[in-house]
Amino acid sequence: MAFRAHAAPSLWRRSEGLRALVWLSPWLAGVTIFFVYPLLATVYFSFHRYDLFTLEFVGLDNYAYLVRDERFWISVRNTLWLVAFMVPAQLIFALGVAQLVTRLKSGVGLVRTIIYLPSLVPMVAGTVAFVFLMNPSTGPWNQLLAMAGIQGPDWFGSAAWSKPSLTLLALWSCGNMIVIFLAALLDVPKHLYEAAALDGANAWRQFRSVTLPMISPVLLFSTVTAVIYALQYFTQAMIASRVASGTTDSPGTAFTPGYPDQSLLTLPQHLFHTGFRDWTMGLASVMALVLFAAAMVCTLFLLRRFRYAEEIS
Repeated sequence: MAFRAHAAPSLWRRSEGLRALVWLSPWLAGVTIFFVYPLLATVYFSFHRYDLFTLEFVGLDNYAYLVRDERFWISVRNTLWLVAFMVPAQLIFALGVAQLVTRLKSGVGLVRTIIYLPSLVPMVAGTVAFVFLMNPSTGPWNQLLAMAGIQGPDWFGSAAWSKPSLTLLALWSCGNMIVIFLAALLDVPKHLYEAAALDGANAWRQFRSVTLPMISPVLLFSTVTAVIYALQYFTQAMIASRVASGTTDSPGTAFTPGYPDQSLLTLPQHLFHTGFRDWTMGLASVMALVLFAAAMVCTLFLLRRFRYAEEIS
C-alpha cells in the first residue's frame, strides 16, 4: 500500500515532465536548430581550413593567424569605438528627447510621429541619403555650416570624422529607442515626483532618485540591445564606405570595405569579407566566435552593473 502511494506521485511527476517537454518542444527544436547546432558547427569549422569544398584540420592555426591579422585588430578597434561612443550617445540623446516630449503641452502626437519617421526609412536608403546630404562639395549640410561661418569637414571622406558621422546617422534614426523611453517615462507615477519635490529635490535629484530607478528595466533592455547592435554593425558602415569612396563592384574588381583608411571597417564586415570573398570559412568561424563571446561578456557585464546599481540605490 505504501509502495503504491509512493509510486503514484512519481508517475504523476513523470507525466507532468513529459507534458512540459511536449509544450517546450517547439522552443527546444528552434534553439537546437538555429542556435546550438550553428554554434557547435562554428566551433568545429574554426579548427579547419574550409572553403565550402575542401575540409582540412589545421588545429589552432586559424586562431594564431587571427592574432597576427592587422585588419582584424583594426576592425575590433572600430567596433569597440562604436560601442564606447555611439551607444552612450544614442542612449543620452533618446532619453533627453523623450524627456522633452513628456513636457510638451500640445502637439505630442505630431512630434512623436516626426521623431519615429526616420526609423521607418530603410537602412540602405537612409545611409545613402545621409552620405549625399553630408557631401562636402554638393551636400547642403556644409553649405548651412558655411552660412554660419563654420567650415564643415569631409564627413565620410575623412578617417577622423567617418565614425562620428555614423554616430550622427544613428542619432537621426533612433526613433524606436525614443518611443520606448517615452513609454517608460509616461509610466512613472506622478506622485513620486510630487513627494520628491516636497522633500526639496531639484530636477536633477528627481531624475536620479525617481526617474532612473523607475525606468531601469527599460534602460537595461535598451543598453543591451544597443550594444549587441553596435557589435553587429554592418549595413550602414558598408554602404557609407561604398558611397563615399565612389566605387562599385564591377567585373574583375571587388570593393574592399573600410574606406576611408579602414576607419569604417567593423568586425562583421571583416568577417563577411573573409568568409564570402576570400572563402576562408575557418577563419571567419573564429571571428564569429570572437563576436559571440564579446556579446556575451558585454551582456553579462551590463546585467551585473545594473543589478549592483539597483542594490545600492
